[in-house]
Amino acid sequence: MLDVTYGSSKQVAVQEIAEFYERVGHGAPLSPQCIESMLRSSDVCITARVNGDLIGFARGMVDGDRGYLAECKLVPDLQGPGAVTRTDGRIEHDTHGIATEMAQRVIDELRGRGVARIDVIAWGTEQDFLEELGFRTHGGLVGMTLSAAKPVPVKAMAGASAQ
Repeated sequence: MLDVTYGSSKQVAVQEIAEFYERVGHGAPLSPQCIESMLRSSDVCITARVNGDLIGFARGMVDGDRGYLAECKLVPDLQGPGAVTRTDGRIEHDTHGIATEMAQRVIDELRGRGVARIDVIAWGTEQDFLEELGFRTHGGLVGMTLSAAKPVPVKAMAGASAQ
């Protein structure tokens, strides 16, 4: 049995998050300023440590009405043999229950802030994990992403101003 210690964002340094993201293969490298902003903008952050080493990180945000489980990441070697891609710290399996505990702490905090519902976007390999937490898919909802570096197409902008 692992001796896991859980904490909050007040107990994590920006550089430590950067190193954690690198360790789990997080997609884009984030600048220290970006990570600082992310931590400030998150209403709840949970860390998981073994022997003082950061092995998991989860966070959530509240907009007043809705809560968002923004991320829940765990080092792949602690996810167990059921992990498939072992990419980006995505929770594909949770042999030790560490990711479940981090996510539950975020969810509890979001509920405590009175949100009407909690949303999450899952990569396909994370869906089973999130369903075990009680999340369900909703017909008609489609996850979409827009790169902040890409300009909005002129046609879309023209249509908006005509209304």
